[in-house]
Amino acid sequence: MNELAQLVDDLCSRSTDDELWGNLEDAGLTRLTSSQDAGPGEAAIVLSGLARHAAAVPLAETDLLAAWLAGKAGLPVPDTGPLTITFADATAHDVQWPSSTVVSATRTADALHVGLIGGELRTVDIGVADELTRRGAWARCNQIIGALDAACAMTVAHTAERVQFGRQLNKFQAVQHSLAAMAGEIERARAATALAIAAAADYGFDHAATDYAVTVAKVSVGRAVGPVTTIAHQLHGAIGVTAEHRLWRATMRARSWVDDFGSTASYARKLGRIALAADDPWDVVVSYPAPR
Repeated sequence: MNELAQLVDDLCSRSTDDELWGNLEDAGLTRLTSSQDAGPGEAAIVLSGLARHAAAVPLAETDLLAAWLAGKAGLPVPDTGPLTITFADATAHDVQWPSSTVVSATRTADALHVGLIGGELRTVDIGVADELTRRGAWARCNQIIGALDAACAMTVAHTAERVQFGRQLNKFQAVQHSLAAMAGEIERARAATALAIAAAADYGFDHAATDYAVTVAKVSVGRAVGPVTTIAHQLHGAIGVTAEHRLWRATMRARSWVDDFGSTASYARKLGRIALAADDPWDVVVSYPAPR
């Protein structure tokens, strides 16, 4: 796993934005779960690593979402190159990665209709729609953790280097408290995301245990985004509000991802319903449900 993380770091460090997708593809990292014998643990490392470097590539959309969904629907998609996915009545102009091959997904009351833009539709079971959302939420949690790690690392470095009133910023007690609060929020979110990674690896994305773990992760990660990004910009001071500073590449991505595939509030309500429906709510607090 450490070697995989190092590989992602190396590729991001030596690749321009235009080169990165090709280099990731050459390294076999763009279809880890859909075409290779890799699991959620490996996918999580790649997703968080790319987000830590603010890499602009649709890897989650290609591997975990579009390629998987096309396989479920029996749709032929290219074996190479980026894929992406769009929902409901969106057009190619609404797609985040319009240069990719686009798989559309339209949910109705009892089915999910899947097709390529401009092509015929295939119909799959409604359970596929639920898993698609769960996969997307899972991916965003891992990506947000990577982005928050980057924001934290930049903030720690800045406060160690910046001198104010004759002292390094990180020598001030208020700054130390803020850094500790930032780290605490990230680690709480990371622990919840680790549970979601373990559940997906143990049971698959279509299992109730993974559904529960992803719900917990979405709540924990979503609640961490606001405090962490706010502290990061506050401790950077005036430089942190300039559009040119690279901190924005981490914080804005985290904020833009937080409501993808369901808002924090919607998952918090879902978690409450899970607790209310349990025979013993304490079981919900301490662990995910037992395997079906």
